[in-house]
Amino acid sequence: MKKELRLMKGNEAMAEAAIRSGCDAYFGYPITPQSEVLEYLSQEATKRTGMVILQAESEVAAINMIYGAAGCGKLAMTSSSSPGISLMQEGISYIACAELPCLLVNVVRGGPGLGTIQPSQGDYFQAVKGGGHGDYRMIVLAPSTVQEMVDFVKLGFELAFKWRNPVMILADGAIGQMMEKVELFEQQPRKTTIEPWATVGKPKTRERNYITSLNMEPDKMEEINIHLQKKYKEIENEETRFEKYMCDDADYILTAYGLVARVCHKAAQLAREKGIKVGVFRPKTLFPFPHDEITNLTNSIKGILDIEMNAGQMVEDVRLAVNGKVPVEFHGRMGGIIPSPEEVLAKLEEKFVGELV
Repeated sequence: MKKELRLMKGNEAMAEAAIRSGCDAYFGYPITPQSEVLEYLSQEATKRTGMVILQAESEVAAINMIYGAAGCGKLAMTSSSSPGISLMQEGISYIACAELPCLLVNVVRGGPGLGTIQPSQGDYFQAVKGGGHGDYRMIVLAPSTVQEMVDFVKLGFELAFKWRNPVMILADGAIGQMMEKVELFEQQPRKTTIEPWATVGKPKTRERNYITSLNMEPDKMEEINIHLQKKYKEIENEETRFEKYMCDDADYILTAYGLVARVCHKAAQLAREKGIKVGVFRPKTLFPFPHDEITNLTNSIKGILDIEMNAGQMVEDVRLAVNGKVPVEFHGRMGGIIPSPEEVLAKLEEKFVGELV
């Protein structure tokens, strides 16, 4: 079948992918730099698939609407940007405890506070460590291209239903706003099967389902927590995804995710032109984080430089994986500033100058 190629903005490509994934409902609230998601869906989705699109009165309302739709076994999705995701944290924790599948998107802007509308990676801790209360985890996918914004929507719904767990796509404002060529997958039919756990009234064939995150008895709550932790461990064993670029013969590794990984690709090329063997390791899943793969790299390299658009967040997971075997340095930009390839190379030379001479 002929491929359908389009030139699309990241946010709009992601919205198109939601339609084509057979998404049943989108509830959200506008906030820069991801407002195009709601705008695109409101124009395209209902007339093509019957998908329900609703601008909620707030992000708090939106995430609780997602809770309800997910509880019915529907493909439910919301998107927002950093302050809006903060408002959703209570609802996300409820959804995780209730073991409901849904897709959440954070197109990250600079903070803290209202900050700026420019791109950032300052929400890594919030997404990966469970930004709300309790010991819950989300599966977190980190796209570095507009094509991955498309692909991760379909993958996100698949993982959400496989594990009955919220999935977050953690992008930054630049990927949401940039335009690139994308290959779109075929339209998927809306799901018609009724999940055995869904709340759909009282069918004749079974008893009612009750979905809640409230459990007053400590023994029962501990039992639920043990079950969830076991599930998260299984996710770590089965769903880790990453990309290695010129790592096989590298003396030094740049670790980065999302847009910054693309900057690091160019920095590695510039380093190679100067005779410095540099590779790039990019986690595609931030949870589960590819600890073992980074640990294995330490057997053949001299050092790691972690590059992020924040004050240093993923670098903590990199250091845990390295466990002191090689030096791990960090370079970050904040406030919506994207590091340049030349800046990354200069920082590598500065941090490891004694070894590079």
